Amino acid sequence: MSENPGIPVDPSTQEPLLPLRAPAEDAPRPATAPHVPRRILVLGATSGIAETCCRIWAERGDSLFLVARNADKLAAVAADLRTRGARYVDTAVANLDDTAAHPDLLARAINSLAGLDVAFLALGILGDQPEAERSFAHAHEILHTNYTAPVSLLTWLANYCAQRHGGTLAVLSSVAGDRGRKSNYVYGSSKAGLTAFLGGLRNRIDREGVRVLTIKPGPVKTAMTEGMKGSQKFADVEAVAATIVKAIDAALGKGPDVLYVPGIWRIIMAVIRAIPEAIFKKWNL
Repeated sequence: MSENPGIPVDPSTQEPLLPLRAPAEDAPRPATAPHVPRRILVLGATSGIAETCCRIWAERGDSLFLVARNADKLAAVAADLRTRGARYVDTAVANLDDTAAHPDLLARAINSLAGLDVAFLALGILGDQPEAERSFAHAHEILHTNYTAPVSLLTWLANYCAQRHGGTLAVLSSVAGDRGRKSNYVYGSSKAGLTAFLGGLRNRIDREGVRVLTIKPGPVKTAMTEGMKGSQKFADVEAVAATIVKAIDAALGKGPDVLYVPGIWRIIMAVIRAIPEAIFKKWNL
């Protein structure tokens, strides 16, 4: 919580609430335009999937607040989105592993946007499985970035949205969390924990009018997966982003709660989960 005297606090979170930015004047739009511009917070905005989603949002005139740790890349992404037609773009350079800084960061973002319609959490690291097997310090790094940090952000955001009876929390998990495999079980366990947390959070706040969308991509062609074995066969990031944006756009009760993307991964992971442990443990997956 901010210790600055005189700054009002949000009654739902007891965190600092900055003076709201006055909403920008709406640009003239055709009377037939079906899209109502949204206010979207993107955490981990320079990831391949997040950046591609942001391009779609910018081209249709949404307002964006972008958070990432690489200042130069974040500035380049923001400039590109302004050129593409975003109604409003603001940014914050932050290391999202720093959970103590989350309340002030989120208060700043929401007030910059003059409200919040969607929060898209795309932070995460693959890490190095062999290194995580040798060093708990690296295993802890993976677990903190992929699970602890998102849980901190979601706790604050869920309370904010539930108090206002609206909003969508869309979070990148992974198909890797559906079953532990020797090749990436530290990363997979962090995503399994996140998926379970999202399921419980959905059960708590869906009745408050807040949508929680768990997004489970299979392998996608991005900078993070570049150089991985078989990466030439990974899903196209443009198609993945388009599917994610469509799912986020769906109204509460109308869209999926859990999105596998590409959709074939729902079937693949159902088969993998059904394999008996006595057989599965002998495989090199």
